[in-house]
Amino acid sequence: MAGCGESSGNVESLEKMKKWSDISMLQSIPNPTSKGFEIKVKNPEITFLGVQDQPDFAAAFITFYPSDKVIELKSLKSYFYQFRDKIISYERLINVIYDDLTKVYEPERLRIVMIFNPRGGISSRLTIDSDWSIRGGKETYKDWIGQPDEW
Repeated sequence: MAGCGESSGNVESLEKMKKWSDISMLQSIPNPTSKGFEIKVKNPEITFLGVQDQPDFAAAFITFYPSDKVIELKSLKSYFYQFRDKIISYERLINVIYDDLTKVYEPERLRIVMIFNPRGGISSRLTIDSDWSIRGGKETYKDWIGQPDEW
């Protein structure tokens, strides 16, 4: 969203200049098994700054299939807290979180759904899934197909 502190002509130069997050706070614990399992994490309130330094709120729903590492939840809470004072668009926020979690944890699968509180009467829901071919995935998991699109 160009209206969220980013102009479309300067997105690439902004990306090079600005560090959006600190991944050093994300900690892991070893995966206790080599057998597959699913972890679902919900953070009901992520706060950040949106348009004109106004507070914004989102809920994040993370589906995580671990490889060698599992998310240490207390560190994830601290990681989310760092966005409290950052001016960042919805689109950038979900992509930063996705990129950071992928880099740190190298999961078999990562799906993030974020629901943003209404701003000006409009709500937004954004989704990223590492299984999508556009993200380099093989489109193996179709668990979201046929599910009610509730939010």
